[in-house]
Amino acid sequence: MPARRSHVHPSSVTDELAASLAALRTRLELPGEYPAEALAEAERVAQGPAVDGSDDAREDLTGLDFHTIDPPTSRDLDQALHLAREGDGFVVHYAIADLAAFVAPGGALDAEVRRRGQTIYAPDGAVPLHPESLSHGAASLLPDERRRAYVWRIALDAEGVRGDVRLTRAWVRSRRQWSYDEAQKEIDAGTAPDEVALLATIGPLRIAREAARGGASLNLPEEEIVEVDGGYELQRRAGLPVEDWNAQISLMTGMAAADIMLAAGVGILRTLPPADADALAEFRMKTRALGVPWPEEQNYGEYLRSLDPAAPGTAAIMVAATVLFRGAAYEPFDGAPPAQTEQAAIGAPYAHTTAPLRRLVDRWSLAICEAAANGREVPAWARESLGELPGIMQTTGALASRVENGAVDRIEAAALVGRTSEEFEATVVAETKGGVRVQLTDPFVTAVVAAEAQPGTVVRVRVESADIAEGTVALALVG
Repeated sequence: MPARRSHVHPSSVTDELAASLAALRTRLELPGEYPAEALAEAERVAQGPAVDGSDDAREDLTGLDFHTIDPPTSRDLDQALHLAREGDGFVVHYAIADLAAFVAPGGALDAEVRRRGQTIYAPDGAVPLHPESLSHGAASLLPDERRRAYVWRIALDAEGVRGDVRLTRAWVRSRRQWSYDEAQKEIDAGTAPDEVALLATIGPLRIAREAARGGASLNLPEEEIVEVDGGYELQRRAGLPVEDWNAQISLMTGMAAADIMLAAGVGILRTLPPADADALAEFRMKTRALGVPWPEEQNYGEYLRSLDPAAPGTAAIMVAATVLFRGAAYEPFDGAPPAQTEQAAIGAPYAHTTAPLRRLVDRWSLAICEAAANGREVPAWARESLGELPGIMQTTGALASRVENGAVDRIEAAALVGRTSEEFEATVVAETKGGVRVQLTDPFVTAVVAAEAQPGTVVRVRVESADIAEGTVALALVG
């Protein structure tokens, strides 16, 4: 699917947008520069030995050809993979950045990282969880650099069923940083090395295992804010197969981490309750109204996977399906497991464990899993502070959502400034309290219209107003 864009080019509009985005950061009180003491600590530990003394026992796996696959401009590289065949099955080595080697519990850096909770991405600059000396430097799995990592070794059989799991702290070296486009092209052409090319075999096997578990994914086209010609554009594109295959490696690792923590009786899970009967009935009714009814004999995961991303009604169905994915939480435990252990969309217990550069909770998951997997006591700092994590992650997650939504609103408004009274074709994607939500194709803008229309319907709308400072757009239905 080609990218759909909201163009922002005139310098006056660009300047107004920049000012509005800056005001948004101020209004939401985003963290600014790192405190001097925390910054100095980060720069010091970036050059020294592991703060927890783990280097002496660290395994040397620099002989394995690891690779990272990320957006092309990424520098905070959390994961690197190496795939291989073993007998009739496969072995996945998955290296995850080792932040416990850099962040001393109770230090100035630890305090600031806990305050931030996660990296917040904004078009006019990210607010990083860790200082760039770590996130873009010593802790990032950048190519051709010797780096500390937690390395998962996960065996799979010929059907992609997970077998033996091992976890160790090691030295690794990534051979190449791939973009998704590069990886897809070389896999398709048959020129990718085996340790990357096997994604095309293992990925579909794991997707089949997800289907067998009753798992489901909302594979909506990605909406990205991209800097272009000194301004910003909203781009929406369908993901490449390699992105789904790569995501399956991360999901598999998160499930392995959850199993280790549940067996150890201590840890923190990422949970999602099953959709209730009312939500399922509501979704089924909406699929019938949209002309693509959900068959009674299919679970909702199978149904969502069967949809054609290019079909006109798919966007509306995917929006309607969000009713099935509500109530995600972090559940810490020390002793008895929580009442809710499963992440219903995945169809298994699951833990966040593969993005420690960008998400605070992953440092805890990794430290707990590595100790438990190797028969050692869980580090006291991780065990004693488990209860703090849900509040931190919920608060900072809500802030990240407000930043993203506010930025998108302002860029959409900028795309329609000066176009008052112009008419555009749009698709109704959802009913809302104030009317219906419509999606313009070009420029790519989503807004609410005070009107009644069936989701999935193609309509014409007229621009009534656009305010960059407030990030608001007013549209009217034509006819």
